[in-house]
Amino acid sequence: MVGNVLQITDLSFDEVTKKNPLVVVDFWAGWCMPCRMLAPIIEELANEYAGKILFGKVNVDENPRTAQRFKIYSIPTLVIMRNGEEVDRLVGYMPKHQIKAVLEKHLT
Repeated sequence: MVGNVLQITDLSFDEVTKKNPLVVVDFWAGWCMPCRMLAPIIEELANEYAGKILFGKVNVDENPRTAQRFKIYSIPTLVIMRNGEEVDRLVGYMPKHQIKAVLEKHLT
């Protein structure tokens, strides 16, 4: 875990997303500039929503099975999971306030 952001792998994905009620999974790669620009925003959000939402990162190069399973064709992609099921998806870089607006609707 880096700060409040958990590193998720192909092996740990199901366990993490099913045992936590609300999880935001950031599908990313180290060579992806928009992913690198989004990383500090994800860390800020993980700190702000600590105890309410678990934030995790899946490196698509190191964990291709999970990326294929969720049909991740563009990165960064944020997949919002509730009780192990995808409930929302955000594709591409976006500012923090836009991400927060989507997260807030899943907290109610």
